[in-house]
Amino acid sequence: MDLNTIGEIARPNPVDATIDWREGDAWLAGGTWLFSEPQPHLRRLIDLQGLGWQPLTVSEQGLEIAATCQIAKLVALTAPADWTAAPLIGECCRAFLSSFKIWNTATVGGNVCMSLPAGPMISLTVALEGICRILNRDGGERRVAVEDFVTGNHKNVLQPGDLLRSIDLPASALRKRTCFRRVSLTHLGRSTALLAGTLEPQDGVFMLTVSASTERPHRLKFPKLPDADGLRARLEREIPKFFDDVHGTPEYRKHMTFYFAEEIRRELSNKVQP
Repeated sequence: MDLNTIGEIARPNPVDATIDWREGDAWLAGGTWLFSEPQPHLRRLIDLQGLGWQPLTVSEQGLEIAATCQIAKLVALTAPADWTAAPLIGECCRAFLSSFKIWNTATVGGNVCMSLPAGPMISLTVALEGICRILNRDGGERRVAVEDFVTGNHKNVLQPGDLLRSIDLPASALRKRTCFRRVSLTHLGRSTALLAGTLEPQDGVFMLTVSASTERPHRLKFPKLPDADGLRARLEREIPKFFDDVHGTPEYRKHMTFYFAEEIRRELSNKVQP
């Protein structure tokens, strides 16, 4: 899509990513959504790729994912041997409604900032307890959990001029056992429901992340694996409403969410060490 209202491409300060933000500006990372439809309100694009952020940083603390990291680089990550949750990365990357061309261009941060219900990088980073590092327009910085970053369908906590710098996944979450379930109405289509469960091998803490079937992600935490009735009651209480669009009715999304939640509970219960 030609963006015929754009009159300038700007590049922020490479030291601190600051720029004189104006009305009509937009951050440009991969641009796969930005160039997919008309953007008549935009006048200037601010190119982030020149900042040279390290796409992935593995440390004892966990994994830092730069907002500009392409999906292809994330899925190609060679994770440490004790990161038992690492397969969840590939499963969520393959949940994109996209081709390999998009994988090599689209960014993790772009998918999170789009804040769509079916954003698989949202599902991944919420399930693995990700924390967003946000550079504020005024030069400050704040950190927000990904589950709190996304507030609704195409809505998040960013204010004009704010920039998502990176997402940190803690090593403790990456060492958990995981279980993944997803459904779409068409082969390789947009997710109708995507659920991920994690289990802490030491203390048995169970977390269930529900996304795609809801406007925003929900992560439910249990001190131990619940029984079927307890899990269902918690879902009923905390998710009273399910998303409605051409990719699934609320009734179907609710049914698949409850069905997958019980499958995940059963699968992870079989992995609990005696």
